[in-house]
Amino acid sequence: MSKFRKEYSLNPETLMYEIAKVPAGKRLLKIGVYIVSCLAVTMLYFWLYVGVFKLDPPVTAMLKRKNAEWNSKLELMNRQLDIYEAELSDLNLRNDDIYRSIFGMNEIPQEVLNAGFGGVNRYAEFDDMVSNSLLKETYQRLDVLAKRSFVQGKSFDEVAQLSQRAGEMASCIPAIPPIDPKPGTYHLTSEFGTRWDPVYGGYRTHSGVDLSTKQGNPIYATGDGVVESVDFQFFGYGHQVVINHGFGYKTRYAHMSTISVVEGMKIKRGECIGAVGKTGKVTGEHLHYEVIYRGTPVNPANFFDLDITSDEYATMVQKVEEASPAILRPEFSAKVNNK
Repeated sequence: MSKFRKEYSLNPETLMYEIAKVPAGKRLLKIGVYIVSCLAVTMLYFWLYVGVFKLDPPVTAMLKRKNAEWNSKLELMNRQLDIYEAELSDLNLRNDDIYRSIFGMNEIPQEVLNAGFGGVNRYAEFDDMVSNSLLKETYQRLDVLAKRSFVQGKSFDEVAQLSQRAGEMASCIPAIPPIDPKPGTYHLTSEFGTRWDPVYGGYRTHSGVDLSTKQGNPIYATGDGVVESVDFQFFGYGHQVVINHGFGYKTRYAHMSTISVVEGMKIKRGECIGAVGKTGKVTGEHLHYEVIYRGTPVNPANFFDLDITSDEYATMVQKVEEASPAILRPEFSAKVNNK
């Protein structure tokens, strides 16, 4: 059945209604009028809906509603990411200031934490999108948090491995005096910090302590480690030895008269490394002793107890000598004396 209404006319001969024959032109005219009317009504509707009442078309309104829902979800996700970032920053702070510090490990550099996020635009796919800033920012934060979490996890693994060597660390930290603390055999002539320079004058930073004692008295390593350097400075420390104890700790022994160790040599706490002298920039025989932690000199008085008895000290030295009887190497000491 045609969707257009049919027209009928009365036949005077048969007295019956018959379908009237409408000219094609008239039919087309009616169809055109119908289409134009529909378009006019539609345009009037949109003009009133959008132009007069300032309302969005239904499809646009639906898309805006969906967009608002997703933005709300993204904002909720970002608030949750704020919490995760705060917790991760707290873990990183405790890791650097407590866990890694205890074992003398350096802090994680920022360039390591941020590695892989500079240079190439990793989010170019979002640049062509309209209103992509929140979505792009969320993706970036997720990537950064994932990378930081991975680096932090690796750091905790390193700390866990190092914590298993806690006993070894205890023997490596410089924790005894570098000379026999027998009363009357030494004097603490210069402490750590700012002092008046006895040679050049003026106030200067003194990076260690000076222990005045008889030339030739033995000097002992204050912790297990490896001899890092053995050298001579005519206007400085004179004959000196630097021992790397690991875990961020190093010690320096300066102005020595003889040295009985060589670079790369493993050292035990209480092992003799040379003798007190007056080489370099000095006004008399003494030992200049430093403790260096993570590249910065610190007060050695915080690491040794001069109240330890001479007998206790001698017992410790004797045990080390029994474990390594050939400690002193005269041939090397003679070579240093002639330098």
